[in-house]
Amino acid sequence: MFTVYILQNSKSKRYYIGSTNNLDRRIREHNRGQTRSTRVIGIWRLIYQETFITNLEAKKRERVIKSYKGGNAFKKLVRD
Repeated sequence: MFTVYILQNSKSKRYYIGSTNNLDRRIREHNRGQTRSTRVIGIWRLIYQETFITNLEAKKRERVIKSYKGGNAFKKLVRD
């Protein structure tokens, strides 16, 4: 199973969108500063997730969500 996820930083309020086959491990990596794009002060917390059977499906959905970023569709996703 593959998961598309959205994290939000507790300090900066920035969002991060990604996909993985091991969500718990991936969140730990973000919070340890092991991911260059999320090396900011503050804790990353999971605010949204979707599960897919294949990596290809997850990557396609990740790209769609990234295209929403900042728009109304993105705001609706993270609000609901």
